[in-house]
Amino acid sequence: MTPDRSPFPFSAKILRRAALWAALALAPQTGWAQEGEGQLRLTSRSGSLSLTGSFLGYDGRYLRIATEHGELTLPLASVTCEGAQCPDPETWVPELRLSGAGRLGELVLPALVEGYARARGWEPARVETEDGHALYSLSLPEAAEGAEEAETAQSAGRERLRISFRLTSTEDGFADLLANEADMAMAERLLGAEELTLARDAGLGRLDAPGRLQLVGLDALVPVVAPGQRLRAVSLSQLSRLFAGEIADWSRLGAAAGPVRLHLESETSGQMQGFEALVIEGMGRSLSQEVVRHADAEALAEAVAADPGAIGMLPFGRLGATQPLALSGPCGLRSTARPETVATGDFPLTLPLVLYRPMRRLPDTAEAFLGWIATAEAQLVLRRAGVTGLAPIPIPIEDQGARLAGAVLSAGEDVKLEDLQRMLTAFKGHQRLSTTFRFEAGETALDAVSRSRVVQLAQSIRDGRHNGDALLLAGFSDGRGGPVANHDLSLERATAVRAAVLSLLGGALPPGVTLDVAAFGEAMPMGCDDTETGRGINRRVELWVAPQG
Repeated sequence: MTPDRSPFPFSAKILRRAALWAALALAPQTGWAQEGEGQLRLTSRSGSLSLTGSFLGYDGRYLRIATEHGELTLPLASVTCEGAQCPDPETWVPELRLSGAGRLGELVLPALVEGYARARGWEPARVETEDGHALYSLSLPEAAEGAEEAETAQSAGRERLRISFRLTSTEDGFADLLANEADMAMAERLLGAEELTLARDAGLGRLDAPGRLQLVGLDALVPVVAPGQRLRAVSLSQLSRLFAGEIADWSRLGAAAGPVRLHLESETSGQMQGFEALVIEGMGRSLSQEVVRHADAEALAEAVAADPGAIGMLPFGRLGATQPLALSGPCGLRSTARPETVATGDFPLTLPLVLYRPMRRLPDTAEAFLGWIATAEAQLVLRRAGVTGLAPIPIPIEDQGARLAGAVLSAGEDVKLEDLQRMLTAFKGHQRLSTTFRFEAGETALDAVSRSRVVQLAQSIRDGRHNGDALLLAGFSDGRGGPVANHDLSLERATAVRAAVLSLLGGALPPGVTLDVAAFGEAMPMGCDDTETGRGINRRVELWVAPQG
């Protein structure tokens, strides 16, 4: 359930930039006229209307300015523009400014930019800016000798798109978005309730709405220890107590006696903020003052691998020489970080890598790049970059023995043998796809990441990737309610996903595609219900597929 208050405290930087932006947007016109520099005067072609404002952006057709009336967007062709910042459509180069999490800006998105350039036949050039950040310039290559197309020859060497990266943190990326110093914020965690409210108040719209949150990929935080450590698994509760300093000796977890030493990345890491919010503050504890901080994942991995008493949290795929631990629970379930458990979100500490974009226009070439991220070609780039992408991973039922065994072992009075038989009968001839939808506590409201996944599923159906398929949306619940209520709630959730997909498809499925629903309540838990994280994993709708005969 979304908390009433954000688990991520605001920095002075965020609040200061929000205040400055509000002052700019509401400043009187006379103040701008006196300042002069950086201001624009726009006059309608008829001369009947004149506006003075501060330049905010241009997308190739529309000019965005801050005026005494608030932020305005209007076609440049409809006005005469006076001022040093008036864009020239003939020489203007589209630009996309990205700011935020270094995990995205250092490796993941640059790899996507270069992959996109190759796909378009463009040449990418990377330039390190004076402030230590990066700028990519994507251009058409010089025309080959004897090129027949005049347009290609004339456009050779022309810059098509600039993409700049300001590598800071999720928090700073959000602050830059508020200050109009970035077009999109790169984030390693979801924004909190107060941050979303601040964005709405600043005129950025609902940043958690479909189209505003773009899911780039999925990552996970994995507990790691030194090679040779006797411990093989730890529960979320034990992990919370370890990093709160309540468990200070390994003997209390059945390992060889010795002091526990705690390691995390820096406080500015969005993933570390997400970990602290979910596992420390979310369980009513405070982070230990004894935690050793590291500048990056590589340094953390080296420190943990060299210290038999160490435990740390590392991104999936960047574990180095450490020994990863599975996550277990008192109900007997155990989850190991693997590509399929991260892709499904079944691993409890799965975290999204996302781009947040406000309600404003972007250049067409920037939109094309953002749209390309969801393609199969881009998914290969993400995989090479060590990130779990968005492409559905097929998981045959014969590879789900541990899940099915867990369902049998965890069955109690509320889950009978005939319930499990009914579930297995429904899945006969199907295989699970990693696309999974999750919900707020006790509700049929999809969470922010799942709303993005609904859009992706609708697009894949529309684009023909499921032609001839029988799709099944299988709903599940946590175990807190009674069996009838849980069955009904899981059915409502599966039905809600189907309705959302159909709405995006105009109310009907393409010929040859079916999309049915089924509900199994608490029949196959993926996490233990002793924590909110475990319950959240269980509140889900899975996507299963079978080719139609």
